[in-house]
Order: sequence, then C-alpha cells, then structure tokens
Amino acid sequence: MHHKFFLIGCFVCLALCTKAQQAEAKLKELNIQLPAVGKPIANYVKWVRTGNLIFLSGHGPQKPDGTYITGKLGKDISIEQGYDAARLTAIQLLASLKDALGDLNKVKRIVKVLGMVNSIPEFSDQPKVINGCSDLLVAVFGDKGRHARSAVGMNALPAGNMCVEIEMVVEVE
Repeated sequence: MHHKFFLIGCFVCLALCTKAQQAEAKLKELNIQLPAVGKPIANYVKWVRTGNLIFLSGHGPQKPDGTYITGKLGKDISIEQGYDAARLTAIQLLASLKDALGDLNKVKRIVKVLGMVNSIPEFSDQPKVINGCSDLLVAVFGDKGRHARSAVGMNALPAGNMCVEIEMVVEVE
C-alpha cells in the first residue's frame, strides 16, 4: 500500500517539476535569448516588486544595436511590423522580469498588459498589434500567460517615437 502512495507522489512531483521548468524551456524551444537589461532612459526603474506582484515599466521594441523600431501605425508601420515590434517588446519585458526574479519559472500569472500603439488618429487595429506581445506570453507561459489587457492608440511615444510601448503586471511566487 505504501508503494502505491509513493508512486503517486513521484508522479505528482514529476508533473510539478516539469511544469516549473516550462517557461525557461519554452524560451529555448522558441529559440529566444533574452537580452541584457539596459538602464532606464529617464528617472525611473524597470520594475518594482510589492508583495507577490511585479510592476514592469513601459518597454519598447529595442533592437540588439540599442535603437528602437520607430514610426506610426497606419502611416509608417504595417500591422504585421507592429505585431513583430510588440513581440520584440515582450522579449524586453521578459528580460526585465527575469532580472527581477532570477528565474521565469517563478511566474504564477501574467495579470495585466497595457499596450500603447503610436498610431494615426484613424488607425483602430491596436489590438492586432499588441497581439504580438500577448501571443508570445501565452506561448511561453501557457494558461499562466493569459492576461487582462488594454491596447490603446497614442499620438507619440518616447525613444525617438517608438511604435509601441508595453507595460505589464505579473504575479510571482
């Protein structure tokens, strides 16, 4: 009888251990290497932890050379390019989140995403653009990556008029 409970306990432990490694393993599977976390461009910090929540400041689509993808959606940037920029921004957010936690496997839930899209007044596909971020978060974290979200248009954004800026709230262990 004790062997039966031992085996069940081993299977539960194996399942939990496998789940715990999911986020870090998923990044490798997706061939995503997180960049080094740069310094903020003004008087703020990249993240703040209070209790079991981490609030990540707005991040943008920073390329490996340190420049940002810039321009307005509906004028200079297509929806597909905006989607890719939002995905790149999600990678920047994950880098800062890993900096805060040391290990992305400590994420319990992506709670909230605010996506700001630099767009012309007539542009109304902000949700399609910010899907680049949301889709990556779900790919990395599975159901823990599903989040509440706002996707809004902006007249201008910092860092040379970057095309998207995204902030995030995350529940952690």
